[in-house]
Amino acid sequence: MATALESTTAKAHRLAELREFLRSRRARVTPAEAGLPEGGARRRTPGLRREEVAVLAGVGVSWYQWLEQGRDITVSPQVLDSVARVLRLGPAERRHLYVLAGLNPPAAEVDPEARDMCQGLRRLIEAWMPFPAHIMDAYWNTVLYNESASIVLGMRPEIVQNCLISFFTDTVYRSRSADWEELAPKVVAQFRAACSERPDDEGFRAVVEQVKAASEEFTRLWERQDVMPGGLNRKVLSHPLVGPLHMEATQLRVPARPDLVVVLHTPLPEVDTAAKLEWLVSPEGRRGAMYPVAG
Repeated sequence: MATALESTTAKAHRLAELREFLRSRRARVTPAEAGLPEGGARRRTPGLRREEVAVLAGVGVSWYQWLEQGRDITVSPQVLDSVARVLRLGPAERRHLYVLAGLNPPAAEVDPEARDMCQGLRRLIEAWMPFPAHIMDAYWNTVLYNESASIVLGMRPEIVQNCLISFFTDTVYRSRSADWEELAPKVVAQFRAACSERPDDEGFRAVVEQVKAASEEFTRLWERQDVMPGGLNRKVLSHPLVGPLHMEATQLRVPARPDLVVVLHTPLPEVDTAAKLEWLVSPEGRRGAMYPVAG
């Protein structure tokens, strides 16, 4: 139901949008797609009839008619999901239906048509060179990283491919991080915020238990119950070949792939960081940074 703070004008606009949205989605679905016989008679309207949507969704014909007319009626997530199924709505359309009906939308899902975006995201982080960039999933498992992330941050195949676990257990990264103690509470608080988006997801709990078993420092910080949204983290690293590096790590979400986070590291003006990063990925720098590199 709409909140008490919603104005009369805003509600009228929302319900008008709901009416037009449902009509347009209903017109797209053919009887054959819905599992109904085509029939010989010519249909006066494209797509499904209102009565057909109601029957297929298991709701009253009058109730669905009122919903599509934009009347201010009580709706439930279960009923909206049934309507969304009949109208063959995608994840984004389903969330949109919830919003127009006055309900909190469900968690964002990956659109099946967007599952092949990884190649485009790979091109993005490669184009970010010579600066570090990587992509992680909802649990902070590493999905992709560019060569600068390997040279500068120490990302490599032989470590645990999870950004939270490696933050607390990878000796190379920790030896290079000049502000590790200052950054650690923020990292833990940001992971707790990610967990809160999907509180019943066992995947998050598995990661937490794994880091707890490996790090008393993580356990102590986790028990503080701090929560902080991901966004910008300033990092100060000390690379064995070029010395101090000052960067800003920015977390970016891709709406079509809510299961992924792109992390781009931008050099800050201090200590000529940009020039140092350019040298590290140059042929001369690559020869000096071949793995393994001591901290």
